[in-house]
Amino acid sequence: MPSNPDKPRTKHAQLARPALGEFGRHELAVLGAPCGRIKELAARLLPLLAPTLRVAYVDADHAAADAVRNGTAPETGMLAAGASAELTDNISFARLDVKRPLDKFSQPELVQHQNLVLVNGNHFRARQQLVILDPAKPLDKKLDRLTDVRALLLPEGVTEVPAYLRAHLGAANVPVLPLADTAAIAELILGEWRAAAPPLRGLVLAGGRSQRMGQDKGKLAYHNGQEQRAYAAELLAPFCQDVHVSCRPDQITELEYAGLRPLPDSFADLGPLSGILSALRLDPNAAWLVVACDLPLLSNTTLAHLVQHRQPARMATAFQSPENEWPEPLITIWEPASYPQLLRFLSLGYSCPRKTLINSNVAVLPTPAPQELRNVNTPEEAAQVQQELK
Repeated sequence: MPSNPDKPRTKHAQLARPALGEFGRHELAVLGAPCGRIKELAARLLPLLAPTLRVAYVDADHAAADAVRNGTAPETGMLAAGASAELTDNISFARLDVKRPLDKFSQPELVQHQNLVLVNGNHFRARQQLVILDPAKPLDKKLDRLTDVRALLLPEGVTEVPAYLRAHLGAANVPVLPLADTAAIAELILGEWRAAAPPLRGLVLAGGRSQRMGQDKGKLAYHNGQEQRAYAAELLAPFCQDVHVSCRPDQITELEYAGLRPLPDSFADLGPLSGILSALRLDPNAAWLVVACDLPLLSNTTLAHLVQHRQPARMATAFQSPENEWPEPLITIWEPASYPQLLRFLSLGYSCPRKTLINSNVAVLPTPAPQELRNVNTPEEAAQVQQELK
């Protein structure tokens, strides 16, 4: 068939992109002071931030570029011998040295498992900034780096904000804090991080073939004649800004007719992973509360418990399976950070969402009502549940 002449031609797929800065979703460049003072501030902040967030620190080498590291001088290490990469297990930490330039693609990749990136703003840019008003490092020639100043930090003896900086900030209401008040600076950072938690969207997984059941599990009615996929969507609605139903392309029309919002799989033949990845592809900047359609005993009380104990600093928040110690992937809040992690496991040949959860930084909650996580996959199990719900 001829293509639609009214549809504009595009060379590339129009994909929603993650809201990343130079290094990550949440990043702060510290500038306006000598490098040593910036590093000293970061060292003071880390003990207060680290209990809540995984924090990376980004800096550049200075005059000590030839310093001995890990017992090996750079000029005698494996990179000098011709290796393109050298991975060193330091027991308490690991280090990867690579002959590879930093750029807008590699930088987020290298720190993708971090919740916050603190950056030496003398060497690198970041989407948001903390500005130290050190007279030794005036910023009148670097105002282009001050794109979203979150706080002005006053060293001892400094009481005034320079006129050029006041003019640059304009009407922006930027907090002014003493540089020595580590607790106040840390609380500002944590408060803004919490306020920026991704919105929660809902997804009902209903695109399976239901081969063991012999009929579509999403169409079974356990609750007053209501189809299970509609019942699950109704359960999710109070906790999410909207709710989609994951489906195969051939299910779109029937779901729309039923008043539901279909989300056809854009990743084919991957089981539940198809639906999860398709949701994250639709909106990689939201967290997705994902529930399988074959959980007829699930209640809003259990969902409320999951949402109330959500940990956005983790890749996901899940219940522990009633059958073992593993996380249950099909009633889980998947944070935006799960998207690249799921794709990474897929690239390694693993399509099991549970495998990703087991091997990632996730929060696993005790299940308040284990019976509610019972999957119904066969006609016999469906008949038993229907009898229990009478």
